[in-house]
Amino acid sequence: MAHEKKENITSSQASADVVVANLDVSARPDVDVAAQFLANLDPAITAEPITPTESRRLLWKIDLILVPLISATIILAAVDKVIISNAAIYGMRTDAHLTGDEYSWVGSIFYFGYLAFEYPAGLIIQRLPVAKVLAVSVLLWAIMLFCTAATSNFGGLATVRFLMGMCEAFIFPVSSILTVMWWTTKEQPIRVAFWFNQGSSIFAGIISYGIGHTHTALHPWRLLFLVLGAFSLVWAVMVYFLVPDSPTTARWLNDREKYVCLARIEANNTGLEDKKIKWYQVRECLMDPKTWLLALFSVAQNIPNGGLVTFASIIVTGLGYSPLNTTLLGIPTGVLATVWQLLLSFPASRIKNSRCIIIAVANLVPMICAILMWKLPRSNKHGLLAAYYVFYTYWAPYVLSTSLPMANTSGHSKKITMNAIYFLAYCLGNILGPQAFRASDAPDYSHGYAGLLACIVVAIAAILGYGFLCWYENKQRDREAAAGGSIGAEHVSEDAFSDRTDKEKREFRYTY
Repeated sequence: MAHEKKENITSSQASADVVVANLDVSARPDVDVAAQFLANLDPAITAEPITPTESRRLLWKIDLILVPLISATIILAAVDKVIISNAAIYGMRTDAHLTGDEYSWVGSIFYFGYLAFEYPAGLIIQRLPVAKVLAVSVLLWAIMLFCTAATSNFGGLATVRFLMGMCEAFIFPVSSILTVMWWTTKEQPIRVAFWFNQGSSIFAGIISYGIGHTHTALHPWRLLFLVLGAFSLVWAVMVYFLVPDSPTTARWLNDREKYVCLARIEANNTGLEDKKIKWYQVRECLMDPKTWLLALFSVAQNIPNGGLVTFASIIVTGLGYSPLNTTLLGIPTGVLATVWQLLLSFPASRIKNSRCIIIAVANLVPMICAILMWKLPRSNKHGLLAAYYVFYTYWAPYVLSTSLPMANTSGHSKKITMNAIYFLAYCLGNILGPQAFRASDAPDYSHGYAGLLACIVVAIAAILGYGFLCWYENKQRDREAAAGGSIGAEHVSEDAFSDRTDKEKREFRYTY
């Protein structure tokens, strides 16, 4: 990852030097923490030119420290959600006396909590240090896992799952903001592909298989939640001490490395952090049609995710496999999804403005799989299992899409709002997903598979519409620049670290 070709290092330094030389932070309330750091930096630190070798060495350091930390956090958060599927086949439905579609609602209600707290979480993230917010979030969901092990009815499960959703509402927005803070627009797709992985299926399968062989007075599904709660508790401590709030506060970087880090990401032109809420930026985000096309894509792409997270093990046991074998059969889904998203991230990061097309084309694969799962005879167990496995490639297009709101939104309040809307849509899709699989349709779930097919088609249309609007807006700005002699996307000034929106920065160009 760290050997990627560096773009315009000299230009980045020159632009950062302009910021250092010219910004008066006391007179500029729209300047974020990066500009404040640069304005107070010792000039001797910025005097030496930034070389490609120095930049690559720093990128290696960032990758080796932050990518594993964010990846492990995402894996644990995902395991804590998906493990309910394995708990179901280990006796949770019986012990909790779940009847009818109550299990579907246990799957959905997690995202009601996520949905209810997503925007308050965004405001908290803006007001408080992001890494500390992340650590507390991990601690709280660890407590909720311990509580889940003690539940004995639908009401208890629903309550704990709702609260866990509230606790996890911070995870993806913080991870997205950290990605923007540390990596350039070109570097982001590959890093997101690494941390937004499906390693949860691998980890959950191994843990579940091991616990399935235990013989204790405690039922296996309860033990499952206790073990995962212990993992999360330890990880909360590690996040608190190891993840920095921004490049300017990283204890494992010296001032020169912090300066180089800011010079590298300055060309993103999206700013870094500003604690003041600017309501005009919130309104601008809400009035932008690109916001809602991306939200529609997120809803449609995540309905399959919500359904499979909740019903994966039940679907596989319905094909005739034992509970223990089912936990192992879930491992290949994580491997396939992760490898596929990594493969797609390379062309997305190297071919300019190719992300929306790659997402749309990649979605043709799960679309075909949905047709096969819907129409194949139920007696064709191997064919159904193969289609089920390959359908998990649906995750890669969603992962690629998560870099778009990060790359295309400037202004901290606008970024927070965009992140909130995007993940509200994520929640809505995951709420609707389990409802596509009704108890009356078991074990074939043919109506559920038809619903997944429709969702993939809608997602393709939405992402292509988003890409078209980004392309059209870029063309308009290019014409303005040519006619008025204004600066283009290749020139960056001190405005890159001002807390202004992408609409206000006419030199800004959208990635699609």
